[in-house]
Amino acid sequence: MARPRKFKPEAVVEKAMEVFWTKGYAGTTPQELGERMGLGRGSLYNTFDSKHGLFEHALRHYLEHESVKLLALLKQPGSARQRLRGLMLAIIRLDLADPERRGCMAINTAIELAGRDEAATKLAARMFDQTEAAFLAVIEEGQRTGELAASLDAEALASLLLNTLTGLRVLGKTAQDATRLERIVDTVLKVF
Repeated sequence: MARPRKFKPEAVVEKAMEVFWTKGYAGTTPQELGERMGLGRGSLYNTFDSKHGLFEHALRHYLEHESVKLLALLKQPGSARQRLRGLMLAIIRLDLADPERRGCMAINTAIELAGRDEAATKLAARMFDQTEAAFLAVIEEGQRTGELAASLDAEALASLLLNTLTGLRVLGKTAQDATRLERIVDTVLKVF
Protein backbone atom coordinates (compact mmCIF):
# COMPACT_ATOMS: atom_id res chain seq x y z
CA MET A 1 0.00 0.00 0.00
CA ALA A 2 1.35 3.43 -1.00
CA ARG A 3 2.21 5.88 1.73
CA PRO A 4 0.06 9.01 1.85
CA ARG A 5 1.64 12.20 0.53
CA LYS A 6 3.06 14.50 3.18
CA PHE A 7 3.05 17.57 0.95
CA LYS A 8 0.60 19.72 -0.95
CA PRO A 9 1.13 19.33 -4.71
CA GLU A 10 0.07 22.96 -5.37
CA ALA A 11 2.75 24.27 -2.99
CA VAL A 12 5.51 22.17 -4.51
CA VAL A 13 4.42 23.10 -8.05
CA GLU A 14 4.79 26.77 -7.10
CA LYS A 15 8.32 26.12 -5.82
CA ALA A 16 9.16 24.22 -9.01
CA MET A 17 7.74 27.10 -11.06
CA GLU A 18 10.20 29.47 -9.37
CA VAL A 19 13.13 27.22 -10.27
CA PHE A 20 12.06 26.69 -13.90
CA TRP A 21 11.26 30.41 -14.27
CA THR A 22 14.73 31.33 -13.06
CA LYS A 23 16.81 28.65 -14.79
CA GLY A 24 14.71 27.49 -17.74
CA TYR A 25 13.76 23.92 -18.49
CA ALA A 26 17.15 22.68 -19.69
CA GLY A 27 19.03 24.56 -16.96
CA THR A 28 17.05 22.95 -14.14
CA THR A 29 18.15 19.62 -12.71
CA PRO A 30 15.93 17.12 -10.90
CA GLN A 31 18.24 17.49 -7.90
CA GLU A 32 17.64 21.26 -7.76
CA LEU A 33 13.91 20.68 -8.02
CA GLY A 34 13.95 18.13 -5.23
CA GLU A 35 16.01 20.40 -2.98
CA ARG A 36 13.81 23.44 -3.61
CA MET A 37 10.58 21.46 -3.24
CA GLY A 38 11.80 19.48 -0.24
CA LEU A 39 11.11 16.19 -2.01
CA GLY A 40 13.14 13.14 -2.81
CA ARG A 41 13.43 12.00 -6.42
CA GLY A 42 10.99 9.17 -5.77
CA SER A 43 8.25 11.51 -4.54
CA LEU A 44 8.89 13.89 -7.42
CA TYR A 45 8.59 11.17 -10.05
CA ASN A 46 5.72 9.35 -8.32
CA THR A 47 3.69 12.57 -8.25
CA PHE A 48 4.64 14.19 -11.56
CA ASP A 49 5.97 11.23 -13.62
CA SER A 50 8.95 13.19 -14.97
CA LYS A 51 10.79 16.47 -14.95
CA HIS A 52 8.80 17.42 -18.04
CA GLY A 53 5.51 16.53 -16.34
CA LEU A 54 6.43 18.79 -13.43
CA PHE A 55 7.47 21.53 -15.87
CA GLU A 56 4.05 21.41 -17.53
CA HIS A 57 2.36 21.71 -14.12
CA ALA A 58 4.64 24.63 -13.25
CA LEU A 59 3.96 26.43 -16.53
CA ARG A 60 0.19 25.93 -16.10
CA HIS A 61 0.51 27.34 -12.58
CA TYR A 62 2.29 30.39 -13.99
CA LEU A 63 -0.44 30.90 -16.59
CA GLU A 64 -3.26 30.48 -14.09
CA HIS A 65 -1.77 32.60 -11.31
CA GLU A 66 1.08 34.92 -12.28
CA SER A 67 -0.22 36.06 -15.66
CA VAL A 68 -3.78 36.42 -14.37
CA LYS A 69 -2.55 38.82 -11.66
CA LEU A 70 -1.00 41.08 -14.29
CA LEU A 71 -3.97 40.97 -16.65
CA ALA A 72 -6.21 41.97 -13.73
CA LEU A 73 -4.59 45.41 -14.02
CA LEU A 74 -6.56 45.87 -17.25
CA LYS A 75 -9.76 45.71 -15.20
CA GLN A 76 -8.81 48.60 -12.94
CA PRO A 77 -10.70 51.89 -13.18
CA GLY A 78 -9.55 54.36 -15.80
CA SER A 79 -9.66 54.95 -19.49
CA ALA A 80 -8.67 52.22 -21.93
CA ARG A 81 -5.43 54.02 -22.80
CA GLN A 82 -4.58 54.52 -19.10
CA ARG A 83 -5.17 50.84 -18.33
CA LEU A 84 -3.09 49.64 -21.29
CA ARG A 85 -0.26 52.00 -20.38
CA GLY A 86 -0.61 51.13 -16.70
CA LEU A 87 -0.21 47.41 -17.39
CA MET A 88 2.86 47.96 -19.56
CA LEU A 89 4.50 50.27 -17.01
CA ALA A 90 3.70 47.89 -14.14
CA ILE A 91 5.39 45.06 -16.04
CA ILE A 92 8.43 47.24 -16.74
CA ARG A 93 8.71 48.08 -13.02
CA LEU A 94 8.24 44.44 -12.06
CA ASP A 95 10.89 43.21 -14.49
CA LEU A 96 13.44 45.87 -13.57
CA ALA A 97 12.93 45.22 -9.85
CA ASP A 98 13.64 41.50 -10.25
CA PRO A 99 17.34 41.00 -9.44
CA GLU A 100 17.37 37.80 -11.48
CA ARG A 101 15.67 39.45 -14.49
CA ARG A 102 13.52 36.40 -15.14
CA GLY A 103 11.05 38.20 -17.38
CA CYS A 104 8.01 36.15 -18.41
CA MET A 105 8.09 32.39 -17.98
CA ALA A 106 5.86 31.85 -21.03
CA ILE A 107 8.11 33.98 -23.25
CA ASN A 108 11.19 32.27 -21.86
CA THR A 109 9.57 28.90 -22.60
CA ALA A 110 8.69 29.91 -26.16
CA ILE A 111 12.26 31.06 -26.79
CA GLU A 112 13.77 27.92 -25.27
CA LEU A 113 11.35 25.19 -26.38
CA ALA A 114 9.00 26.30 -29.17
CA GLY A 115 9.11 23.96 -32.12
CA ARG A 116 10.79 21.23 -30.07
CA ASP A 117 8.27 20.66 -27.28
CA GLU A 118 4.65 20.55 -28.38
CA ALA A 119 3.09 20.69 -24.90
CA ALA A 120 5.22 23.64 -23.76
CA THR A 121 4.63 25.43 -27.07
CA LYS A 122 0.85 25.06 -26.67
CA LEU A 123 0.91 26.32 -23.09
CA ALA A 124 2.99 29.38 -24.01
CA ALA A 125 0.73 30.06 -27.01
CA ARG A 126 -2.29 29.83 -24.71
CA MET A 127 -0.88 32.62 -22.56
CA PHE A 128 -0.16 34.76 -25.61
CA ASP A 129 -3.72 34.21 -26.83
CA GLN A 130 -5.10 35.04 -23.38
CA THR A 131 -3.08 38.25 -23.22
CA GLU A 132 -4.06 39.31 -26.73
CA ALA A 133 -7.74 38.66 -25.95
CA ALA A 134 -7.47 40.84 -22.83
CA PHE A 135 -5.91 43.63 -24.90
CA LEU A 136 -8.63 43.25 -27.53
CA ALA A 137 -11.39 43.60 -24.93
CA VAL A 138 -9.91 46.87 -23.63
CA ILE A 139 -9.34 48.23 -27.15
CA GLU A 140 -12.89 47.41 -28.24
CA GLU A 141 -14.23 49.05 -25.09
CA GLY A 142 -12.17 52.16 -25.87
CA GLN A 143 -13.50 52.17 -29.42
CA ARG A 144 -17.11 51.87 -28.21
CA THR A 145 -16.68 54.82 -25.86
CA GLY A 146 -14.98 56.90 -28.54
CA GLU A 147 -11.70 57.15 -26.67
CA LEU A 148 -9.84 55.08 -29.26
CA ALA A 149 -10.28 55.42 -33.02
CA ALA A 150 -12.97 53.02 -34.20
CA SER A 151 -11.50 53.14 -37.71
CA LEU A 152 -8.45 51.15 -36.59
CA ASP A 153 -8.43 47.34 -36.67
CA ALA A 154 -8.86 46.32 -33.02
CA GLU A 155 -7.44 42.84 -33.59
CA ALA A 156 -4.33 44.25 -35.27
CA LEU A 157 -3.86 46.69 -32.37
CA ALA A 158 -4.19 43.85 -29.85
CA SER A 159 -1.54 41.89 -31.78
CA LEU A 160 0.69 44.97 -31.83
CA LEU A 161 0.37 45.30 -28.05
CA LEU A 162 1.13 41.61 -27.55
CA ASN A 163 4.24 41.97 -29.67
CA THR A 164 5.22 45.14 -27.80
CA LEU A 165 4.75 43.46 -24.44
CA THR A 166 6.81 40.47 -25.56
CA GLY A 167 9.61 42.78 -26.67
CA LEU A 168 9.45 44.76 -23.44
CA ARG A 169 9.81 41.58 -21.40
CA VAL A 170 12.87 40.51 -23.40
CA LEU A 171 14.48 43.98 -23.37
CA GLY A 172 13.75 44.24 -19.64
CA LYS A 173 16.21 41.43 -19.05
CA THR A 174 19.11 43.72 -20.00
CA ALA A 175 17.77 47.27 -19.50
CA GLN A 176 19.60 49.43 -16.98
CA ASP A 177 16.57 51.63 -16.43
CA ALA A 178 13.04 52.19 -17.71
CA THR A 179 13.74 55.08 -20.10
CA ARG A 180 13.87 53.15 -23.38
CA LEU A 181 11.07 50.80 -22.35
CA GLU A 182 8.72 53.63 -21.39
CA ARG A 183 9.54 55.40 -24.67
CA ILE A 184 8.47 52.27 -26.55
CA VAL A 185 5.16 52.11 -24.65
CA ASP A 186 4.38 55.78 -25.26
CA THR A 187 5.24 55.54 -28.95
CA VAL A 188 3.11 52.44 -29.53
CA LEU A 189 0.13 53.95 -27.74
CA LYS A 190 0.28 56.99 -30.06
CA VAL A 191 -0.89 54.66 -32.85
CA PHE A 192 -4.24 54.43 -31.09
